[in-house]
Amino acid sequence: MAKIRFTKNELKNQKEALKRYTRYLPTLELKKIQLVNEIRTIAHQIETIHKEMERFEGELFQWVDVFGEDIDISTLSSVEKIVTTSGNIAGIDIEIFERVIFKDEEYDFFEIPLWVDKGIEACKEQISQKIKIETLKKQIKVLREELRITIQRINLFEKVKIPESRENIRIIRIYLGDMQTAEVVRGKISKSKIQKKKELAAA
Repeated sequence: MAKIRFTKNELKNQKEALKRYTRYLPTLELKKIQLVNEIRTIAHQIETIHKEMERFEGELFQWVDVFGEDIDISTLSSVEKIVTTSGNIAGIDIEIFERVIFKDEEYDFFEIPLWVDKGIEACKEQISQKIKIETLKKQIKVLREELRITIQRINLFEKVKIPESRENIRIIRIYLGDMQTAEVVRGKISKSKIQKKKELAAA
């Protein structure tokens, strides 16, 4: 606990500090709730995308097996650029996935089967979803770090700052009260002495 001065100004400062802490604490609590909810929402999004990808891959493999051609369609398209934008969650800047720009390789339409076009689009979709998942994971990482800091601040206010300020106010009030009582007593003693002097002088 920091050293405090037993003065009226210090009492005023401690009261103002306590007021700030108690006013700011609900804001931190609300931020904590928002962060927890956002993390859960994003985690649910990731889970949903994973399930959709698994379902899609199952259908895709069955579809490719029907055609039977041994063609590596992954060589016909590659990621050129990942487009993201900036967003904000509970006051925290995050990266939001927009889309993937692909670079398509030229190929002979007469030599490559017709299903390859759809295969390429399917691969693009899967790659885009995987990149989207990675972006969502980055969001969770950022939000979890902010949640950790927010919880630390809540604990600091609840367990340290607010109790400390209340205790300081209590101690200063007791001290000032004792000083006021002592001053009253000294005043009465002084008044009594003056009165006695007057009585002796009059005798």
